[in-house]
Amino acid sequence: MIKKILFFVLFSTTIGFAQYGYRDSNMIALTLGLNQFSLNTSDIQSTPGTGWNVGLAMRGNFYDDWDAIWGLQFSEYNFKVATLNATLRDRETNFKLPCANITFQLSYKFIENHLSVEFGPMVQINGKLAVEKTDENYVIKGDEEYTAKDLTNISNVSFYPLIGITAGVRNVRLNVSYQYGINNMLGKLDGGFSGHASVLSGNVVFLF
Repeated sequence: MIKKILFFVLFSTTIGFAQYGYRDSNMIALTLGLNQFSLNTSDIQSTPGTGWNVGLAMRGNFYDDWDAIWGLQFSEYNFKVATLNATLRDRETNFKLPCANITFQLSYKFIENHLSVEFGPMVQINGKLAVEKTDENYVIKGDEEYTAKDLTNISNVSFYPLIGITAGVRNVRLNVSYQYGINNMLGKLDGGFSGHASVLSGNVVFLF
């Protein structure tokens, strides 16, 4: 399924940009980098964690100093939640969230091939949160009715507005971006939990 989505994104983008001819900005972008994921909630105690990103995108001329970017990025997000183990000792339990992110961004070029800002929507598709089996039955600190395993059933689709800045040379650039989850990530849980994700990413972008 993911391969079909990637093919569709790249095929659609290539067709869409063809009308602009062979301009310098029409490029394929490969991104590699790290992210810091935070779960913003007052219902549980959580701390940010570090994960990774890898993605592929098409960047092409849109209008005057504007480019358009279609992309598919695979990420693993990590964060920790305060829990109590079987002997009621404090423990930080790590949660992982593998996901696929589909983005469409507009990019304003301050300096051609060197400095630009990007913004646009991102759609995240994911399964359940992953937690180590040894930690599944640890209870959530401050809300002992729930275990770590209870928190794994989260929303499978999330929407993020994204903003970023990219700087470098024609074929290698650095990108820093921030995105904030609009929908309640914990909305599928019983008990009225509320939590919104935010992600800060730093990527190296290789353009071909």
